[in-house]
Amino acid sequence: MANAAAPTAAVPTLAPPLEQIRHLAEELRLLIPGVRVGEALETTKEFNPETFWRRLNEAAVNVSREATTLTEVFSHLPLPSPQETQRFCEQVRAAIKAMIAVYYSLPKNQGITLRKLVRSTTLDIVDGMAQLMDVLFMTPTQSSENNDLISYNSVWTACQQVPQIPRDNKAAALSMLTKNVDFVKDAHEEMEQAVEECDPYCGLLNDTEDNSDNHGDEEDDGLGYPNNRDLYWSEEDQELIIPCLALVRASKACLKKIRISVAENGKKDQVAQLDDIVDISDEISPSVDDLALSIYPPMCHLTVRINSAKLVSVLKKALEITKASHVTPQPEDSWIPLLINAVDHCMNRIKELTQNELEL
Repeated sequence: MANAAAPTAAVPTLAPPLEQIRHLAEELRLLIPGVRVGEALETTKEFNPETFWRRLNEAAVNVSREATTLTEVFSHLPLPSPQETQRFCEQVRAAIKAMIAVYYSLPKNQGITLRKLVRSTTLDIVDGMAQLMDVLFMTPTQSSENNDLISYNSVWTACQQVPQIPRDNKAAALSMLTKNVDFVKDAHEEMEQAVEECDPYCGLLNDTEDNSDNHGDEEDDGLGYPNNRDLYWSEEDQELIIPCLALVRASKACLKKIRISVAENGKKDQVAQLDDIVDISDEISPSVDDLALSIYPPMCHLTVRINSAKLVSVLKKALEITKASHVTPQPEDSWIPLLINAVDHCMNRIKELTQNELEL
């Protein structure tokens, strides 16, 4: 009896091209949490900065190239076959994982601040590629808007940022300090503008008045329209704003002086101290924002006092850490005590003006 023919091995059926794209987007997003918390790989090899940055740039160029290739083949009909799509997806997957692997090769001893900047750019690239997959999956290829949507995708922008990343921890620290100075400067300017115009909600009142024909006076409070008490500062409020503005100005001065000290005296090999300075300085801008938000009417003086005290605490800690570090070679340098005195003066005045709130 003739032997029965051996059963043919089942060939796995590939998903349709767009489904593969959707699955790839999901897979890429699953990588993001791991990158956020991932640690540097342990290795006995000596770290070579030139090799690292060359590999990172090459990985970014490769990701950008794969993104462009995938965009081109999915932006017109006919779509690639399932087999071709599988190959394209594997290339994208490999490019992204190679990018992540290079980031993991940056050791902690090169500086936490530097690692954060590289990690942030890596995350932007992974997320940008996932967004591109979403566009390719959701937007019909025949749509005239497809290329416009894709051209603005963030993956290419993120890849182009790689050569702009600071190359050492001192440069990374200066980059972060500069951003913090700019954030506090913007907050201070917004506060000053609101005070000068005596209109904290510039434009909101006009919008409300424009709608007054459609809403009776009796409806305003019930429908959420602000009344005059909510829109303007009282005389007591305006008096309290003055030391608050001065405190924000002192915050900006503190960050500027810290940045100058790091630029002039910072040493690339003192990564831990530079990281400590950046870590505490990163707390200044959010604390300024909290204070700035609390001065808008209806103002709660107790909240202003609490937020001012929090900001003062952060400022003093930042100045103390800076004073104790190598960026202040002469700890008796007069600018630190002067700024501490200025901060204390602002806080004392805020306490005087809010004392009644504590006695209620």
